[in-house]
Amino acid sequence: MRRFIELSLMALIIIATSVWGALAVYFGDSDSGIIRNFLSAGFGVFSLVTLISLGFQHWRKRCLYGYGVVFSLILIWWLSISPSNDRQWQPDVAKLAHATFDGDKVTVHNIRNFDYRSEFTYVPAYYTKTFDLNKLEGVDLFSVYWMGPAIAHTILSFNFGDGGHLTVSIEARKELSEGYSTIKGFFRQYELIYIVADERDVIRLRTNYRNDPPEQVYLYRLQGPPQNAKRLFLEYLDKINSLNEKPEFYNTLADNCTTAIWLRSRINPEHLRFSWKILLSGYLPEYLYESQRLNTRIPFNELQKQSLINERALRTDQEDDFSRRIRTVILKHN
Repeated sequence: MRRFIELSLMALIIIATSVWGALAVYFGDSDSGIIRNFLSAGFGVFSLVTLISLGFQHWRKRCLYGYGVVFSLILIWWLSISPSNDRQWQPDVAKLAHATFDGDKVTVHNIRNFDYRSEFTYVPAYYTKTFDLNKLEGVDLFSVYWMGPAIAHTILSFNFGDGGHLTVSIEARKELSEGYSTIKGFFRQYELIYIVADERDVIRLRTNYRNDPPEQVYLYRLQGPPQNAKRLFLEYLDKINSLNEKPEFYNTLADNCTTAIWLRSRINPEHLRFSWKILLSGYLPEYLYESQRLNTRIPFNELQKQSLINERALRTDQEDDFSRRIRTVILKHN
């Protein structure tokens, strides 16, 4: 029985590592083409042979040794892949934001503010703006749904009162002719980008112009002291500046739009404990409600209904006060 358990564990390890290794080689370097496909298939066949060898004592040790060497070489190669800021980027992620500091004044450069005609038809535009840290009133959270209740794209917006809102969307930075794939996101295929944008850009894009599939956008006002918002904002800016100098890879699980927010928020003493509802990001608003980080004076179901902003955003499409109008109901209940 002990031997059976040992062989079963070996088999599970081989299956798991062979699937990962084959996919890592397959996705690897997008310029390798036929060679990449051949190597991926070859590793898959060798993994199958190693798996079968577990039933033959005479071949088992040799195959396991050979498999360990080959997998180690794949892992070393994969870890050597480096991120870069010098690629042919899609226009919407072509520029990285950065910030400069002068006491309590922060100047943010390359704030995206595209004028959309459709999801893929727009006039690129960027601006620079100075924000007073002493006027930072709080943080709002947008949850964007397009594939059921479990998964959502999470965006934070920093509220500077009369100074306006500054929105940051953490995304995969895609090259020209490159689409997004959840699976590819595990294998160092995309660089990480913090898109710093006007709400009329990054939010209006999702409420008014994305229709395949349509996206439902919810806006929640986070509860907490202003000093927490300030620490989080500065932590964001530090990361944004760092990515200009030292690019990093996006990761579907470990460094995505929601886990990255949780990592940045750990700068605050009262940060949220980790929960599966952070991984299944569609349930993050519910987790925040349970943790007293949202308005709890009304039931969550009612708060969620009031937080849906699509209709308000559609009515406000070309208005200058987009941010104020999409918050009409929320302001009334806070």
